[in-house]
Amino acid sequence: MLTAADDTDHPLVDRFRRFIGDGGFPCVGAKAALNRGTMRFVVARDFKSAWDDLRILPSIYAMVRDYREEPEPFQSLAVLFETGTPESEEEFEQQMWQRLQSLSDKDDWLGQPPDPRVAHDPADPHFALSFGGEGFFVVGLHPHASRPARRFKTPALVFNLHDQFERLRAAGRYQPLRTAILSRDEKLAGSINPMLAEHGTISAARQYSGRAVNDEWRCPFSGRPMKDLPLDQ
Repeated sequence: MLTAADDTDHPLVDRFRRFIGDGGFPCVGAKAALNRGTMRFVVARDFKSAWDDLRILPSIYAMVRDYREEPEPFQSLAVLFETGTPESEEEFEQQMWQRLQSLSDKDDWLGQPPDPRVAHDPADPHFALSFGGEGFFVVGLHPHASRPARRFKTPALVFNLHDQFERLRAAGRYQPLRTAILSRDEKLAGSINPMLAEHGTISAARQYSGRAVNDEWRCPFSGRPMKDLPLDQ
């Protein structure tokens, strides 16, 4: 049986907590998750290897289960990799999508259906990754990131539940949150992130790695097949 990892006492987790908790870090949503104790952690070995995929997925599934029981906002999972640091933004992007493809393939192999509320084609404006039947938005961090807010000591992938953003939008809380993050990020970096866009206008896959890409960029993720649902659902 797959069980969720408990790496909260790892030194790399402590360093990541300090990174998020720094006064200049712009993402107030991440700060809220950290302060509320709703940011989970997995420390994996090599960013270039699929070795720890089956340690990562159970922690994603645990977050999905707990969120469905109590759908409170600002829940995330930070997967921190000890080794396999890329030498450039381009290399990080390539390796990041290899990791996400591998995790997605295993999610499918484990019989988990994709979330029917999101698109699974990475070119679709409503695209989201899907794990455990829930849509996710992923934020990548690494030492060579051009944006300071993405520049962590080792490669990291932060998984955020898509549904919590939809609930924030429905409650009228998303836009003020987004405005605050943009303002803080501009103060930190000296400019607004050119890759940020309103949800539903262009695929969020362009934002995952943090690298600035042009209109010719194509996401290397192959998408997820939609499984037939029972007729009574």
